[in-house]
Amino acid sequence: MPHIIILGAGIAGVTTAYALLQSGHRVTVVDRHRYPAMETSFANGGQLSASNAEVWTSWSTIKKGITWMLKQDAPLLMNPAPSWHKYSWLAEFASNIPKYADNTITTTRLAIAARKHIFEIAENENIAFDLERRGILHIYYDKAGFDAALAVNKLLNQGGLDRQPVAPSELASIEPSLRGSFYGGFYTPSDSTGDIHKFTRGLAEACRRRGAQFVFEAEVVSIETGKGVSLTCRSSNNPSESRDVAGDAIIVCAGVGSRRLAALLGDRINVYPVKGYSITVPLEDETSQKGAPWVSMLDDRAKIVTSRLGKDRLRVAGTAEFNGMNRDIRHDRIRPLVEWVERLFPEVSTAHVVPWAGLRPMMPDMMPRVLRGKRKNVFYNTGHGHLGWTLSCITAEMVAEIVNSNA
Repeated sequence: MPHIIILGAGIAGVTTAYALLQSGHRVTVVDRHRYPAMETSFANGGQLSASNAEVWTSWSTIKKGITWMLKQDAPLLMNPAPSWHKYSWLAEFASNIPKYADNTITTTRLAIAARKHIFEIAENENIAFDLERRGILHIYYDKAGFDAALAVNKLLNQGGLDRQPVAPSELASIEPSLRGSFYGGFYTPSDSTGDIHKFTRGLAEACRRRGAQFVFEAEVVSIETGKGVSLTCRSSNNPSESRDVAGDAIIVCAGVGSRRLAALLGDRINVYPVKGYSITVPLEDETSQKGAPWVSMLDDRAKIVTSRLGKDRLRVAGTAEFNGMNRDIRHDRIRPLVEWVERLFPEVSTAHVVPWAGLRPMMPDMMPRVLRGKRKNVFYNTGHGHLGWTLSCITAEMVAEIVNSNA
């Protein structure tokens, strides 16, 4: 079997490595960090959510984005500074609006298919990652929001998802800790949550046990292809040091770094980095533990999600920021997450929250790129956007099938 080099040790890269190992391939994973899952797979919202499969390519998204542009705590924020990549990407985004319904249905089907794989992998490899299979509850404050969700629900149902409307009186029975006045909600009992970082690290270790090699602290400088593939990598710690990595084929799973790497290979993968923020709330006392939700939530108006990560952690995440490769953690973007917890779950202490920011690898049509490049031994599994955790296990299987058919 060929020796496959995988660029990126996040959730996409590690699940791809595992799928290829299952097919009998030799695998080497290359990453610029010291450990797996140190970027977008570090502290995301935690949701494995087919119920959040709606793509963003709609006129309502553009309308909201324009409305929010000058509001610092808006769920979606764009730096208006000139950038050819940003504005050309947005133009391409708008051109994909006609595909909104089809892409939402397709994404739903992929998300449902991915569930089987992740649960089987976790069981087979004994990976503990704070999995909670209690469903996801979407909440709405008014009739307009609920009616818009009803239209989305029809597409999710077409994709095969069981997501049902919930009356205001039923919300408390689903999640007793929730406080506030709501018009209604939608509940998806088959969705789940978990810690992406724990899962990715655990799966990387399983890959090692199965023979995979990991090359860390290695930033790719150049790629040569021909009969095989040869990389020149610069040390992340010491730029004067370099090393070569050789194999038979390469798969780019590098998140927001995929655009640069694709360009080195003569391909166009138009990923744009859309920053999201999260806070991890330590539940340090019994009152906070009882006052925090176990059922995962999505507040559609605030674009905020929650996941309970074991007894003593609550993850709260959201917002979208178009600001290039900027990874700064901004107080004015973290504060709305804290205030949201204090408002809806007032018994939870927010005295010691841990903030984080990561860059989602977004394609203009909101669909992942799982395909072969122009060169016969180049492949891609990237651009998963806000659903990388949800879709990773199915796209890994898909790219492994493409590689196997090429062998």
